[in-house]
Amino acid sequence: MFEQRWRPFLILSSIFIGSLVISEILTNKIIALWEIYVPAGVLAYAITFVITDTVEEIWGKNYANQLVFAGFLTLGVVLLLIWLAILMPSAPFWKDEKAFTTVLGMTRGATRITIASLIAYLVSQYHDVWAFNFWKKVTKGRHLWLRNNASTITSQAIDTCLFIFLAFYGVVPILPLILGQYFVKICIALLDTPFVYLLVYFIRKKPEAEVKDR
Repeated sequence: MFEQRWRPFLILSSIFIGSLVISEILTNKIIALWEIYVPAGVLAYAITFVITDTVEEIWGKNYANQLVFAGFLTLGVVLLLIWLAILMPSAPFWKDEKAFTTVLGMTRGATRITIASLIAYLVSQYHDVWAFNFWKKVTKGRHLWLRNNASTITSQAIDTCLFIFLAFYGVVPILPLILGQYFVKICIALLDTPFVYLLVYFIRKKPEAEVKDR
């Protein structure tokens, strides 16, 4: 009974943590979508909002907040382990130290970007949970599409503005970066609604998966 009850939550939590960590790594590559340039991790990061909305819809606000905090702790541990791996002396026959450091985003100046991403993550994800709960009360539990889009679109705006301002202000023009990335994130946010509906539907098919907030 316990395993069946918590299996959906454990699976979603695992996908959330995995998407969050890999998005931090993928962000080190900038991709071109026609004339718009965004970090390659934008899609992986968008998945985290799908999962927090699903978790909050099924299990409630407290579980969603705990998941966000767990993601923050995990990301901090991963970044610490990466930093330690780079500090450790490499084998004399291994010649890829520079590439390794570049791919993992621990080059000079990366500290500012890392701090910016952590701050943007915490603020935007907690706002997403709060906004979803707010719209759920306003709509009296109806119109899942409304609270999903309203919470995600505003939270992605906060994430984009905070991250780019903190990471790149004074280095490059930030307004084009904000507008371009936010446009892509809005498109992804609008497309993720069917996936939220599907996740909620399949989880709610099993009554034992329903867990109320305490």
